[in-house]
Amino acid sequence: MPPKDKRIDAYISKAQPFAQPILKHLRSLVHKACPDVEETIKWGFASFDYKGPFCSMASFKQHAVFGFWKSKLLKDPKGYLGERFNRGGEAMGNLGRITSLKDLPPDKVIIDFIRQAKKLNDDGVKLPAAPKKEKKELVIPDYFLTVVKKNNRAFATFQGFSYSHKKEYIEWITEAKTEETREKRLETALEWMSKGKSRNWKYVKR
Repeated sequence: MPPKDKRIDAYISKAQPFAQPILKHLRSLVHKACPDVEETIKWGFASFDYKGPFCSMASFKQHAVFGFWKSKLLKDPKGYLGERFNRGGEAMGNLGRITSLKDLPPDKVIIDFIRQAKKLNDDGVKLPAAPKKEKKELVIPDYFLTVVKKNNRAFATFQGFSYSHKKEYIEWITEAKTEETREKRLETALEWMSKGKSRNWKYVKR
């Protein structure tokens, strides 16, 4: 059995008094259901790894949370991981806002989730890839193209830009509140693009 991480001890001891018994209880259940789990700190939270990301817990001023890395793949016929336990609004984690041990599902339910998560990692099951967001067609105003095409260097630069770089210039110019501001921005855009610069070139690290 891997040793317990002293950083988790410190994390629990610094938590609000109401959260300490919650965190201690969840920690004990994780070790009971998966003895080979390894403790660590990730993103500032108390986390558990087992053949990869596994589960984590955290505490805040008024509530604690607990969640699984692959929660979407866990079998949950009674809806403990859904809206049933999301009291008090949205909360990170899968059991909603936990303010006392009474807010937790029965131990056997939590242990079942942990063992399911363990099996997923044992079997090497991966989370499904997030669907790629389709890029909206970028609408380029005629007046913009008319002006830019008159400057060969600027036009070549614009044509070679990625979607996001093109969008930055278009939005900057079309969001101008007055005609005068728009004309000034167009003039500046031409100057920058003729030098091969993106809209936010000043912020690009060299």
